[in-house]
Amino acid sequence: MSAFVEKVFAVVKKIPKGKVLTYAEVARRAGHPQAGQAVGNALHTNHDPRIPCHRVVRSDGFIGGYNRGAKMKRAILKKEGVKIIGNRIRK
Repeated sequence: MSAFVEKVFAVVKKIPKGKVLTYAEVARRAGHPQAGQAVGNALHTNHDPRIPCHRVVRSDGFIGGYNRGAKMKRAILKKEGVKIIGNRIRK
């Protein structure tokens, strides 16, 4: 695992239930502010349930992808108290 992926996973582990960060914000916190797409690629490889990659969303408010499917991501986020209308996060 690369140092970047380790940093991304460390940032994502700190996102509390009911909260989300954008891919861009995770990239910034991992020290690579232009690497939002790389964050998505790294999270797509995650199969560790201790890393809540479902809590990372797109900057435009859409929930984005999830390696277990967007429907599952939406359901988990709703269960955690995140407000979602359609496929968009409501703040």
